[in-house]
Amino acid sequence: MNALSKRQFLKLSLASGVALTLSACGGGDDDFSDIVAVLSAKPEYSLLVEAVQAAGLVDTLKSSGPFTVFAPNNTAFANLLDELETSKEDLFANTGLLTAVLTYHVLPSRVTAANIPFGEAIETVQGDIFKIDNTPDGPVITDGRNRTSNIKVTNLYARNGVIHGIDKVILPADQDIVETALALAPEFSILVEAVQAAGLVATLQGDGPFTVFAPTNAAFEAALDELSVSKDDLFANTALLTQILTYHVLPARVLKAEVPIDTAITTVEGTALRVNSSLQIVDAVNRTAGIVTTDVLTSNGVIHVIDKVILPALPPG
Repeated sequence: MNALSKRQFLKLSLASGVALTLSACGGGDDDFSDIVAVLSAKPEYSLLVEAVQAAGLVDTLKSSGPFTVFAPNNTAFANLLDELETSKEDLFANTGLLTAVLTYHVLPSRVTAANIPFGEAIETVQGDIFKIDNTPDGPVITDGRNRTSNIKVTNLYARNGVIHGIDKVILPADQDIVETALALAPEFSILVEAVQAAGLVATLQGDGPFTVFAPTNAAFEAALDELSVSKDDLFANTALLTQILTYHVLPARVLKAEVPIDTAITTVEGTALRVNSSLQIVDAVNRTAGIVTTDVLTSNGVIHVIDKVILPALPPG
């Protein structure tokens, strides 16, 4: 093989290598098509495309973006209709609801699979958040109603963003912190009763966002014994009750992955707590409470379940 032939062979080999690399990454022709065109070329997303058309979002998803779309497949849409006990025609005719659901699947930036911020709050175009956890079986979305959806396909590239395929339609939150706690009853019935006695219901139903460390009934009963007080007497002392309850609230949404370890965290009550590396809360009087369930999402924040009532520095007596 002469020198010229060798150079031509090398050029062809390099070109073939680049083409294979683009194909493996989900590139190629998709890079020159917009998100709607990429989805339209894949029959498994035909219901999503039809929904986008019904909601009048085609032009938006053809614009420059960039966007990230979590795309439910046709089976996911069919399952949603069963879950909501509605027909496709009725759902698609409700353009307000349809738009809210679809824009909840869209991020206002390009986020490839390698750049997913696992465990953190991810804000959508719709305005609410969801989170994604990296599990042994692959990435899993937890939506605002604490339903889960598996990411089955990643990195379908378009000129104005990227698409990830999911197996369940995700939905924004429809319950605030108080409503979520009520839905979790009876485990949190004493907490709900305490919030009502302290007059904090309206606050915890406000915009927030808040983080609530929610003691179970068993935790409240243990605290009554520790403080040598009856439930009725504690609930009648609204100043003390309010101090204790607001010590369980942070004035921001903080998911498990976002908790600053061994750092003073100021509560709504005004004083600080910290979380150690064992995911235990250390309160103002150096008592520890275990965080037993994390990241229960709500429309105005997040709830973490704890196994002990935490206490600020209380006045003597």
